[in-house]
Amino acid sequence: MDRQYNDLFVGEKVRLRAMEPEDLSMLYELENSPGMWDVGSATVPYSKYMLKQFIAGAGDIYTDKQLRLMVIALDANEPVGCIDLMNYSPRDARAEVGVALLHSCRGKGYAADALALLEEYARGCLGIHQLYAYVSADNIASISLFSRSGYEKANRLIDWVKIGDGYADVILFQKIFKKTAEILGR
Repeated sequence: MDRQYNDLFVGEKVRLRAMEPEDLSMLYELENSPGMWDVGSATVPYSKYMLKQFIAGAGDIYTDKQLRLMVIALDANEPVGCIDLMNYSPRDARAEVGVALLHSCRGKGYAADALALLEEYARGCLGIHQLYAYVSADNIASISLFSRSGYEKANRLIDWVKIGDGYADVILFQKIFKKTAEILGR
């Protein structure tokens, strides 16, 4: 295994890294998949030009209030998706998390491994107190992912997102990290 990356970013199945220009094709495929539009905020296709600008401008979570990391499968050493921290609030020490994998790469444990790595980074490096995610109530795979990863169902938001001609419910998941003193019983 290539250990040029900080061990914090290397898990059992994936490693996380910053976006690179060579990720353009994979991001173009992922962001323009119509199936992803219902779970994200996109309402129109992204051009390659727009994605190039996004890659070039990404970097500082304190300035941008968001961070996108590429999920690289260790077995193939190829990008299989991305994981995001969004709506980062340093004052409240919280951020929204989102995971998107190529359809052909789902169900292999990559998302769970990437989420665990992101949590370590968020808690250890950013001092985040809690992560949260909005998950469509019919997205069984994502509900399972966040439940297995220790996130609690905090609320069900009725008719929260517009999908096609109708609306869908969303489940708000939260993971609150305990302080070290609480863990040690002090």
